[in-house]
Amino acid sequence: MTALSINVNKFALLRNARGADMPNLVDISKKCIEYGADGITVHPRPDERHVKFSDLQELKDLTSNYDKIEFNIEGYPSDDFIKRVINVSPDQVTLVPDPPEALTSSFGWNCEENKNFLRDIIKKFRDNDIRVSIFINPSSETLSNLDTIKPDRVELYTYDYARHYNQDKNSAIKPYLEVTSYLKNEFPYISLNAGHDLNLDNLDYILENIAAIKEVSIGHALVCDSIDFGLKQTIEKYKKITQQKND
Repeated sequence: MTALSINVNKFALLRNARGADMPNLVDISKKCIEYGADGITVHPRPDERHVKFSDLQELKDLTSNYDKIEFNIEGYPSDDFIKRVINVSPDQVTLVPDPPEALTSSFGWNCEENKNFLRDIIKKFRDNDIRVSIFINPSSETLSNLDTIKPDRVELYTYDYARHYNQDKNSAIKPYLEVTSYLKNEFPYISLNAGHDLNLDNLDYILENIAAIKEVSIGHALVCDSIDFGLKQTIEKYKKITQQKND
């Protein structure tokens, strides 16, 4: 089974729009868990335009109340981010290379150019018993230093897959099959996550073809689907897809 971690950033964006506390992020995250989510993901940005750093401890406390529910924090590993994440101690931290002003994550790490930078940061997190995943592009060209960097997982950045899926799904998934084959052969001890623009239309196909994916992180599409189906039914639809490969 692939774990479904729900990114609650857009719920936080809605909350912040009125300068109030509706929806309450802990309450909505609790509902996500009770409706079937396997984890909660957040990506606090420096401007705190959606998830705020003050939300992190409350969400950690919430997820800690459940067995096998994980808390994942994404972000660029600035000194401030590293300090805050270590203080909260989530189950997983996902490192992304996007700058502070980025609208959303848009590319993976170049592991050759950032080898020493990532190696030192990852060691800090692992020394504090925090599992580390790093965002990667669907290409093996910049991944040769993973044995030095030593992440626990890599997250396949699936924007290109989602963008091309409706035109030609076989072509869209081809780079992802190639990079996962490379990872399996060269770094079999590194596990796979996936995320970005995955939705009810394209999720099934990537999980069918890349069975090694341990976790998908989905936020924007799930929130949009909730407008049509309601939160409970939406999560049930996503869970049906993430569970079906074991049926």
